[in-house]
Amino acid sequence: MDQGLPSGNGARRNEDIALDLLKFVAASTGIVRGSAPSTGFAPAGGPKPEDQVTQLLELYARCLCVVEGRPA
Repeated sequence: MDQGLPSGNGARRNEDIALDLLKFVAASTGIVRGSAPSTGFAPAGGPKPEDQVTQLLELYARCLCVVEGRPA
């Protein structure tokens, strides 16, 4: 139950670091763009939400591998 509490030495969990890395990469590269459709129409050919979620989960897994020092 102590996983939610930060440790006294300021160490962060690998999952937290990987999540921050994911946020940085996603924001820097524009992987997920919050496009606001006008007049209720979505742009044609845009990525489906399911594809975006899959892409983000794969990116998170890669980030976690990098943080843990494992090959992706």
